[in-house]
Amino acid sequence: MDTSSITGLIFGLLGGLALFIFGMRTMSEGLSAAVGDGMRTLLGKATRNRMAGLGLGTVIGGLIQSSASVVLFIAFINAGLMTLTQSIAPILGANIGTTLAVQLISFKLSDYCLPAIFIGLVLHLVARKQKLKYGGQAILGFGLLFLGMVFMGDSIKPHRELFEPWLAHLNGSTPTGLIIGTLAAALITGVIQSSGAVIGMGFAMISAGAITDFQGIFPIIIGANVGTCVTGLLGSIGTTVDARRAAIAHLLFNLISTTLAIATSPLFYHYIPLTSDDLIRQAANAGTIKMVLSAMLMLPLAPVIVKMTIGLTPTKRKQPESSFLDHGQLIQPERAIFACLRELQRTSRICAASLHLAAEEFIQHDPRRAKRIKVNEQSVNAIKTAMRKYLTDLTKHYLSKRQSILIGHIDRCMSDLERIGDHIANLADIAKRQRAVSTARFSPDAVENWLEIHKAVEQLLAKVIQSLDPELDNFQDIAKEIIDLRKQYSETAIKVRSAHFQRLENKEITPAAGLFFNDYLSNFWRISKHIKSIALAEQQPQFWLKREKLGRKMSLEAPGYALPDPIKPGDYLDRLQSDEYL
Repeated sequence: MDTSSITGLIFGLLGGLALFIFGMRTMSEGLSAAVGDGMRTLLGKATRNRMAGLGLGTVIGGLIQSSASVVLFIAFINAGLMTLTQSIAPILGANIGTTLAVQLISFKLSDYCLPAIFIGLVLHLVARKQKLKYGGQAILGFGLLFLGMVFMGDSIKPHRELFEPWLAHLNGSTPTGLIIGTLAAALITGVIQSSGAVIGMGFAMISAGAITDFQGIFPIIIGANVGTCVTGLLGSIGTTVDARRAAIAHLLFNLISTTLAIATSPLFYHYIPLTSDDLIRQAANAGTIKMVLSAMLMLPLAPVIVKMTIGLTPTKRKQPESSFLDHGQLIQPERAIFACLRELQRTSRICAASLHLAAEEFIQHDPRRAKRIKVNEQSVNAIKTAMRKYLTDLTKHYLSKRQSILIGHIDRCMSDLERIGDHIANLADIAKRQRAVSTARFSPDAVENWLEIHKAVEQLLAKVIQSLDPELDNFQDIAKEIIDLRKQYSETAIKVRSAHFQRLENKEITPAAGLFFNDYLSNFWRISKHIKSIALAEQQPQFWLKREKLGRKMSLEAPGYALPDPIKPGDYLDRLQSDEYL
């Protein structure tokens, strides 16, 4: 075999694999974006029932693959929007959903890959509606996925005899081959972090004639399920203990499922060929049947899985608070508002924890600490989305004038906390960028000033946590304290900035270091600005709770409002073009 043939095989195989992975991710991202945040909300509701959680997990797994789904669940747990126990059923469902996506791939649709690429690209570029645009992205990814399979199959076909000796060692016809094949598939999947890609490569080998029997593809199918758990384990780094336990639960399920599949392999070898005459379809059917049976077997044992993961990851640390946004309290608007305030306080605690970590990261870099800050910022973003949906659902019930105005203030406070989380994450990013510039080192005085301004902001945030306690009745009084503290912070910031300019003038630090210091001060200032915004909202006369309403049920629906007539765009466009606005 000459060099050009080997080069063509390698490039064709790797290029096809790259196209397949890129196509799968493009399709998953398009489908996920088309569905939007509604799926997240449904997931939160479905976790109250195991079967509902299993069903919705299956849908999510089919759309964005099991590994990405588990990362999503981990983010929910880390944000306190889902418990470890609630996550088990969706995790099992996500594994089923992945096999349904493989079922789609198993249909021989490669003849339609180029039209799909063209139609998907046109829709993605031309469509004005976001859902149609993202739908086009999904179709584009679908076409690229099959085009990648075509490239892999065409590259392997002329050289399939080269693969036969290797595949003979991975064949499931013997116990040794079954175990080695499973381990090899798991290892490759763990490296490229895509079970679909490994299974797609197996399908390409079937199309090329390199794999000719079900025993040859079976180890690849079951091994890929284990390897895909690596994505969830990596995604759990820097998260809470329960979030990491969810990733371990995903791994446990797949290890148990794969072990059962190996133990019952003779049954698969006997019955799966009866499901279809096509080997690729047999492989897809085997994956689905394996996952469905395993999930149905393990679903009643969800509490056992939770205990196993807790036993594998013991800790003495106190677990973070869970979300207070209970949809069952929506029929009691005052109680629901009480829960929203507690959720704001919980979110402010997450921000305070990240602010403290940012100071440590400024002094010394730690990858795990940096990851935790980023994960906390993502958690705050998720809480904001959940809060907005919760408040929107609350508006469907009868609200008093005070309640209607108060939920607007709560929404504003949540947005401020989300922005505070962003700016705290920026502090860690600035520290990372500063370390990459050798001339941007701070002098000891600059470090002391940084810590001084950080301490002032930390005190402000601590006071915000206190002010958002719904058990208190003096929101306005504590808000005034925050306003006064912010004035003191402003004086400190002016003093620090003046000292900073003096250092630059005396050439105690470099201009590069000066730029980074300005960036730090800018983000600290923005954090204090959003804290002041929260305090101003708390000072409003409607920002209080009516204690006697906390136990009262108000199941009435929101009254029918007389909506204004739709505006006539021409009237306003004409005014915008008139001298009045020029």
